[in-house]
Amino acid sequence: MLKALSARSIASRLFLSAAFWSTLILVLAGLGLSALNKRWTEANFDDQLGVYLKALVANVAIPNDEAKAGAQAAIAPQFELAFSGWYWQITRTDVNPPEIRASKSLFATQLPHLTAVGDPGAVLSGYVVGPGGHEVRMIEREIDAGDEGRFLVQVAAPADAIQGQEGSFEWALAATFLTLALALIGSTALAVRFGLRPLRVLQEGVAAIRRGEAERIAGEFPQDVAPLAAEVNQLIDANREIVERARTQVGNLAHALKTPLSVLMNEADAMSPILSEKIREQAEIMRRQVTFYLDRARAAARARTFGLATEVKPVVEGLVRTYEKLHDDRALTFDVELQPNLRFRGEAQDLTDLIGNLLDNAGKWARERVAIRAARAAGGDQDPAPFLVAQIDDDGPGLDKSARAAAVERGKRLDESRPGSGLGLSIVVDLASIYGGSLELDESPLGGLRAILRLPCV
Repeated sequence: MLKALSARSIASRLFLSAAFWSTLILVLAGLGLSALNKRWTEANFDDQLGVYLKALVANVAIPNDEAKAGAQAAIAPQFELAFSGWYWQITRTDVNPPEIRASKSLFATQLPHLTAVGDPGAVLSGYVVGPGGHEVRMIEREIDAGDEGRFLVQVAAPADAIQGQEGSFEWALAATFLTLALALIGSTALAVRFGLRPLRVLQEGVAAIRRGEAERIAGEFPQDVAPLAAEVNQLIDANREIVERARTQVGNLAHALKTPLSVLMNEADAMSPILSEKIREQAEIMRRQVTFYLDRARAAARARTFGLATEVKPVVEGLVRTYEKLHDDRALTFDVELQPNLRFRGEAQDLTDLIGNLLDNAGKWARERVAIRAARAAGGDQDPAPFLVAQIDDDGPGLDKSARAAAVERGKRLDESRPGSGLGLSIVVDLASIYGGSLELDESPLGGLRAILRLPCV
């Protein structure tokens, strides 16, 4: 049953669960009210019998034979009809055999005693089987009249009167709660239909995009659904960006392979004696180009993978150790300052490529010192997510403003990179943009170049 329910639509699950709990609550409330009404009806009936009991107790308390003889006339007329269901009985219990006086309605029969045990003088009540096998509601009380003796005074009435009142109330209660249940179920159906309408609008928007009738999900949504609509739009934009980037990468790869292929064809046509050397040279160029663009395609796929996070400190410290050994002959100093618990939202290999290329470039041009600092920075108004900001400084010759702009120009081909800017900068620009980050170049306080890398962080 649970498996079948889980396969149903959200509307069906909400409706069925709301209908079930509403019905259960109404049933429990009905049972509770019925029990309370039963107790109230019995208490009210006992109060009515108590009036007759008090009259009989007052009659017993009068030490006058004439008053006792008139006790039958002091009770209501229904006690005069034989087997009417209304009975009273006074039993003197301190003599043997007990002396019994009773209403005419008992017609030579007797009332049983209640099995309940109470305090002397307390009024007891309960149901017993009376004359003719009919159930009656009875109250009784023990009276100590002193010298006059001890008496047990009992008054009974037909239980049908109580059951009739209870039945009428239960029928009225059932009709009321049934109407209320139908109203609640109807209102629940309307609420579910109205409440889930934004999801249907969202579904229609996605279907329109799939059919090519729209490019984005448009319209206003409630604050609970608006984030979902925004995420779907972002997913659509990301997919569109991936497709566009793939087209760009294919075009760049085709352009990069065009020149080596032309060289090979020319050498082959001229039957050059150095043809084999040219083949190896140009094949190596093509291999690097294919590897480069393939790595960028893989990085783009990894950047869209959720749940990835990389500790920055181990990656940076590992790279610094590598470059310290690489530049050991120059006695190059690397200063590292990292904020604790800094994590990059992406793969370790990509972070290694990003930081590694910048450190490699800084190490090549630095005279004595390279400094790397990384910390978390708050996002802006358009993107409130936090960013990792890494600064790599060197004390080398640096670049002028125009050269810095050309070095990080987006979409620049590797074979057009400015000499001295480092091929790694083009890789860093592309990889950072895949993650939604950026690379900026500026003057360093150390006198050389400062690379400012912004990446998403956790």
